[in-house]
Amino acid sequence: MNWGCASLVRACTALLLALSGLVAAAAPKQTLVVAAFPAVDDIVRAAIPRWKLLHPDTEVRVLSRSFEDHHTVLMTALFTATNLPDVMVVEAGYLGRFAIDSRLSDLSQEPYLIKEQQARFAPFAFRQASTRSGAVLAAPADIGPGTMLYRADLLQTAGVSEEELTTSWETYFAAGVKIRAATGASLMPHARNVAEVLIRTDIADGESQYFDATGRALVESPRFVHAFELALRARQLDLDARQTSWSPTWFDAVRNGRIATVISGAWMLGHLATWVAPDSSGKWRAAQLPQDSWSAWGGTFYAIPKAAKNKKLAWEFIQFMTLNRESQTSAFKTQNAFPALLQAYSDPFFEQPIAYLGGQKARLLWRDAVAHIRPVGVHEFDFDVRIIVDSELNQVLDQGKDIHLALHDARLKIDRLAHNPLSRR
Repeated sequence: MNWGCASLVRACTALLLALSGLVAAAAPKQTLVVAAFPAVDDIVRAAIPRWKLLHPDTEVRVLSRSFEDHHTVLMTALFTATNLPDVMVVEAGYLGRFAIDSRLSDLSQEPYLIKEQQARFAPFAFRQASTRSGAVLAAPADIGPGTMLYRADLLQTAGVSEEELTTSWETYFAAGVKIRAATGASLMPHARNVAEVLIRTDIADGESQYFDATGRALVESPRFVHAFELALRARQLDLDARQTSWSPTWFDAVRNGRIATVISGAWMLGHLATWVAPDSSGKWRAAQLPQDSWSAWGGTFYAIPKAAKNKKLAWEFIQFMTLNRESQTSAFKTQNAFPALLQAYSDPFFEQPIAYLGGQKARLLWRDAVAHIRPVGVHEFDFDVRIIVDSELNQVLDQGKDIHLALHDARLKIDRLAHNPLSRR
């Protein structure tokens, strides 16, 4: 061998490797922009180190805003196709609104084909992001199986059992009368909470919460009449504190033991334990909703705008957050984000007692609820119809408006909305 030539080859090779390294170092890293609200922003940030092990050449930038501002800004960005993130986090109640102008990528289509993964998700969660046309607007990350959180100390003082709270709506109301007499506490924050449960329950196959399969409004159906009647009954019995959820007076009443039960998604536990009523640890318990009223409350989804710049990378990130067991269980353990991924349900974390709930193993309760909740699809007018229905219910509760007239008026407003979407509120 010509050792001089060999030395020259080695030198050239080393030079080429060095130059290629400099070029690689100078090449800009790809940036993935994720828009989220608290505490999902923390979940995303916590997952970034594991994500970067798989994608070391990618930076993840998290845009975080308050819950309301987040959704308002995203609506504007989608409408104008400017300043769009690659991945956007959407709360379940807003999915219909984002579906109106078809500005989200349909994840059922190429290259996403999320329906191939459908069996891995809680069935009702996957359906929550599906439209009448079969489009899938987003991938479910966490879900909100409905639950009743109640103050065990107030029940003990009043001599009321958990069974009385849950057997039926009548026993629930009767328990509330006892609790009010013995403690002065209200049974629930607002009578509207009762209607919210019943409106979400016993929805027929093919129907969404407010519409049938043909798009006809269902607000004059027996389901809504019954919901309004029971809410009015709760008000007539003076069982509610007339406090709107998340208002300052609601916080004060829940924190100071003037509310005996709070009906919400299982995620409410995290709010109670960390910032709503942290000093009440050990006083709360969880139960199923009255009369087996299985229903879903909220949830978090990941979507990709059609005009996003990095859709391929965005889809990889969404799969990492929703179809990866470690990502799902980590969010559950740190932020009480109940997983949508069924594979996570065998984690030992479900068996652990919850100190805030007096050592109760409530996660098993909520896991059982998931199996009973019926899948309900999204409709593009869900957000606005909910406001219309709430407004009419308030008139029934506060002004004595006839229930059938209120629901008739709600249906007329919904019909106008459906025929002229520009008239939306």
